[in-house]
Amino acid sequence: MWFDAGVNLTNKRLLKDLDGVMLRAQQAEVRKQLIISTSIDEAEQAIKLCQQFPEQLVMTVGIHPHDAGEAPADYKQKLKELAQHPGVVAIGECGLDFNRNYSPRPEQEAVFVAQIELANELNLPLYLHERDAIDRQIELLNQYCADNTLCLTHCFTGGADELKRYAERGHWFGITGWLCDERRNQELLAAVPNLPLDRLVLETDAPFLLPRGIKPRPKMNEPALLPVIGETLAKHLQISTQKLAELTYANTERFFGPGEQRD
Repeated sequence: MWFDAGVNLTNKRLLKDLDGVMLRAQQAEVRKQLIISTSIDEAEQAIKLCQQFPEQLVMTVGIHPHDAGEAPADYKQKLKELAQHPGVVAIGECGLDFNRNYSPRPEQEAVFVAQIELANELNLPLYLHERDAIDRQIELLNQYCADNTLCLTHCFTGGADELKRYAERGHWFGITGWLCDERRNQELLAAVPNLPLDRLVLETDAPFLLPRGIKPRPKMNEPALLPVIGETLAKHLQISTQKLAELTYANTERFFGPGEQRD
């Protein structure tokens, strides 16, 4: 069994064939999926999806750094209200993105800090995004994140140095189809032997990051392709695919489970 720890299920490309996406996931033994929310609107859509598929779906509520500049004035209160839904298991996707800077850096930081504080208050994990901002991200986490607030570095693509810095904070790591892309996976491959196996989850980030090498090539990424990522990672870790599936499924349930389960 597999657990996709990150899918953008509110994306129009996936919604267009929602029943097919869910059916193919089940056929591929992807039993559960976590919907990533990046705005208030997406969180509201994700709640409806969780209500439609309560056995298969859980979700985050949060504001992505790209969307920080467009966040409503009362975004923190709205996120807190949305987080009361039983399907919500984390705060995010939140963090800093100094690569594209779609939102001004001061606004990114303010919205990020507010979400750190909300995760602390609600005893929920943080689902983190970071691009070209590791120094400031760690600085803000060290300043505002409570010791018992777990952090997942979503879509980790860094190298050994970045892995070490986040691991020292106790972070968990989400691995995606980036691993399957020989054009840009060299740093990540160098870090793979040092991944903490007890803090490792798998995600497709669908419909993005389609794993390379699948023939015939699908039109888009979807949760049913999570085993492709798992098989690739298992090979590099030199363990069986079944062992990795069992390990990451249990890890994901533990990370997104009730507070006493995460401790």
